[in-house]
Amino acid sequence: MTLDPLPGETVLATLSRTFAETGYSAGYVSLEDVAMARMNYVIPAESPDDSHAAWYSATHEGGPGSRIARAGLHLGQRDGAPFLHCHGIWTPAGAPEAMGHLLPFEAELAGPAEVDVLAISGAQLVTRSDAETNFPLFAPESVPPAPGEAERERAGSARGLLLTIRPNVDVCVMISEACQVAGFEAASVHGIGSLVGADYEDGTSIPSYATEVLVRSGSWRRGQGTCLDIALVGLDGAISTGILRQGCNPVCVTFELLLIEVA
Repeated sequence: MTLDPLPGETVLATLSRTFAETGYSAGYVSLEDVAMARMNYVIPAESPDDSHAAWYSATHEGGPGSRIARAGLHLGQRDGAPFLHCHGIWTPAGAPEAMGHLLPFEAELAGPAEVDVLAISGAQLVTRSDAETNFPLFAPESVPPAPGEAERERAGSARGLLLTIRPNVDVCVMISEACQVAGFEAASVHGIGSLVGADYEDGTSIPSYATEVLVRSGSWRRGQGTCLDIALVGLDGAISTGILRQGCNPVCVTFELLLIEVA
């Protein structure tokens, strides 16, 4: 998909407009090597009180010349309007490489950009109040197909699962359980979320109790379980990457995933 921004248009507005032009309203988008005119973001931070497990840092600003190296985002709905949730790795203009949570109303593309899109029919993520975390969080909900979606599906599509994982549940275990319930033999895994630190297969451990995570590549296969290659940023702003050790990585606030059945 080509994103061609109008003057002064936010990434959210550009993306939702382009999706609407193709007849869709929800999906997962992967960005690589994208030039930005504006790119404000936050990283995890300690909560100022006991009402939340974690919070967000002050805003880090990235002006003209900033560049997204790699990011993933879910496009869904909040209060009846398009909304997105994005985690990624980027280089703010004049600053070192960083990672975090992109602010959807404070980000603008520098020009046309090619992105990879997994459009969703029949479901979308919708922001709802979550009593457990005290945050407004994306949650999957069924929606009726838009006019013409059935015809597009016949032309070529795949079964998918849109799901969110809540706190203290291991992300790899839950992916495996969801795929088995759906009757998949194998699936590709796409998404973003947060973990309580991280334990990697190589023995490395990240102690930060609140993190922002991007799934760089992910897969599940019956009999083998889940393989998630991730990038992560913690409270100190340091970036780490690796393959998660199965059964050892509980979710901190939420994890938002799109699982696509593969042969």
